Amino acid sequence: MTKGVMFDFSGTLFRVVSTAEWLAAFAAGADLGLSPREQAELVGRLEEFGALPGGVPPRRIPAGAQQAWGTRDLTPELHRSAYTALTRAAAPPAALDVDALYDAHTAPTSWRPYPDAAPVLRELRRRGVPVAVVSNIGWDPRPVFRAHGLDELVDSYVLSYEVGAQKPDPAIFETACARLGLAPADVLMVGDDRTCDGGATALGCRFHPVEHLPVDERPDALTPLLAVLPG
Repeated sequence: MTKGVMFDFSGTLFRVVSTAEWLAAFAAGADLGLSPREQAELVGRLEEFGALPGGVPPRRIPAGAQQAWGTRDLTPELHRSAYTALTRAAAPPAALDVDALYDAHTAPTSWRPYPDAAPVLRELRRRGVPVAVVSNIGWDPRPVFRAHGLDELVDSYVLSYEVGAQKPDPAIFETACARLGLAPADVLMVGDDRTCDGGATALGCRFHPVEHLPVDERPDALTPLLAVLPG
């Protein structure tokens, strides 16, 4: 019987804003001198290279960024290096500070919870079901959870850059189960990546997939979990 739940962060509980919104918010506070057409063209190039973490995946990765890309979630430095390299590959204007644009994506305002994230987490807390957030990530998402009032509903954060292992490595799931105080067979993993998140099944966990869709297109993918969890 499932006694605890592990949730992925990006694409599962939260979704980052669109690349256009990310760039527009940044450009509003920076003097980039871009016309609307130039800004739209830059958005297209940023999406081609997947420069927004958690956004559109890259369609191609420059040779110089390949090494950092494969291990990007193991340290903050690798994460920043990988994504700023992708931004540079998109040929931004000289006035655009790629590090500042990268930092903008970590702001709580750049992340939106899925509509049923809060209700499901609150119900799990009411039922006494412990929750861990297990994420391949190179920065701390705790401020995002705090800003949206969800931090108090998470018992543990198991982040790749903090534990030195990234999904689907069983080590990261083992750490999460240990922090929940539960055997893997008693823990459900919920995520949008069938390879990385689904890797928990190798440890004996159950897996519930969800689709990585925009927030307004996925209102209730988490709600069915409540039917299979202790009441």
